[in-house]
Amino acid sequence: MHLHDVWFVLIAVLWIGYFFLEGFDFGVGILTKLLARDEPERRVLINTIGPVWDGNEVWLLTAGGATFAAFPAWYATLFSGFYLPLLLILVCLIVRGVAFEYRAKRSDERWKRNWEHAIFWTSLIPAFLWGVAFANIVHGMKINAAGDYAGNVLDLLHPYALLGGLVTLTLFTFHGAVFVSLKTLDGLRERARALARWLGLVAAALAVAFLSWTQADGGDGWSLGAVVVAVVALLAALGFNEAGREGWAFILSGVTIVAAVAMLFLSLYPDVMPSSLNPAWSLTVVNASSSPYTLRVMTWVAGIMTPLVLCYQAWTYWVFRKRIGVRHIPV
Repeated sequence: MHLHDVWFVLIAVLWIGYFFLEGFDFGVGILTKLLARDEPERRVLINTIGPVWDGNEVWLLTAGGATFAAFPAWYATLFSGFYLPLLLILVCLIVRGVAFEYRAKRSDERWKRNWEHAIFWTSLIPAFLWGVAFANIVHGMKINAAGDYAGNVLDLLHPYALLGGLVTLTLFTFHGAVFVSLKTLDGLRERARALARWLGLVAAALAVAFLSWTQADGGDGWSLGAVVVAVVALLAALGFNEAGREGWAFILSGVTIVAAVAMLFLSLYPDVMPSSLNPAWSLTVVNASSSPYTLRVMTWVAGIMTPLVLCYQAWTYWVFRKRIGVRHIPV
């Protein structure tokens, strides 16, 4: 295996980690409008992700930075093709972070309600757009002989891409509901479990349709195995959710996301951005990669720093592992 193959795998792992962690993060933000009945309950939901949401976004920054350094041609075409969607995602992430920090700065109800609206929409929009973006990458885009995107933003909104957006939106919301049931107490916990049941069923139907379409379009034996793992894990998560085993339900909903994203990368390889105009114009792990020297330096740096970052983030989750409820919210 060459270093460009190694870095394709590492970038896939970074995106998998981002969607696993930011997935429940986005889901909780969406549930502030769907699950919470009053202001104290919304505070509980926000507090479940308060210590970790910013750390989760580090995975996105690292994935973007690794793509820029390891596959500069992939990065350039990706950002030119998805300029408007990625700009919208970036704006949402900025506003979302500000909303978390500013919501409690004033006691005025209107002030809090406006920031809560911001949290909801800036969680929902990226959750949908990430699915649209990755569906387009796997399906193929209008990339010309120069490696440039030759289409427009409307070309990105075809049925397969929209289905991909609905899959990530429902999966992330289900993942968030299971996380809330794991992290909260009393009525909020029970309602989160009940809502997760229905969200999981909808997510399962959409995910089976999308992954089957992807497999039929360009999958192989490895990607088919990932599809099976994703579907089985999602059904098992629903079963454990019904049984009140929130820990296992959360782990398995996470496995669903891991397997689904892995399936997309398995379907993509060895391309990084297939061309729908001419397969010969596709960007691959070979023609889009940096020099061997650059990849060697990156590998040494990643080998030293990655374990430290993982240990720190795992410690953060351990410190804030306990459940919280309305009883813990000061009046």
